[in-house]
Amino acid sequence: MNPEDLAEHRRRAYELAANYEKEYGGCSQCVLAAIRDTIGGISDDVFKSATGLAGGVGLTGKTCGALTGGVMALSSFLGREYNNFPDPEEIRFKSFKMAEKLQKIFEHEYNSSNCKEIQTKIMGRSYDLRNPDERLNFLKAGGHEDKCPSVCGMAAANVIAILDEEGLI
Repeated sequence: MNPEDLAEHRRRAYELAANYEKEYGGCSQCVLAAIRDTIGGISDDVFKSATGLAGGVGLTGKTCGALTGGVMALSSFLGREYNNFPDPEEIRFKSFKMAEKLQKIFEHEYNSSNCKEIQTKIMGRSYDLRNPDERLNFLKAGGHEDKCPSVCGMAAANVIAILDEEGLI
């Protein structure tokens, strides 16, 4: 893809993911929706399967949902298929490489790929999103205004970049 188109796709994916997170929440699905609406390639089933990944997998604060949604998007473009489960071509290892690239971006940007640690970096503390009072405090602190939307936007923009690097768009 030429550099101008790539920049526009990255900008658009960032904007969509951030806006979806502001409006709907569910970081994993927000990243997937942004990729779908920017370049396609994300099925309804893949989108639906990301539901439980938000807030660090089921709101537990573990692996960041924007990261897991991003990895799902990458794997949707290049991943092992059920009808080729043995994967003699070792396609899964190409997918692992792309996932590692995205994970390293998170480590560089936030010093972590863990939701609670990312929250602490961008918000000064982490929140237990399973607790209604904590969830309210998260919202009051801008969790869905600009904090997590920026993480989702960053993930989506970098998914586009990785897919381009790999010649998949």
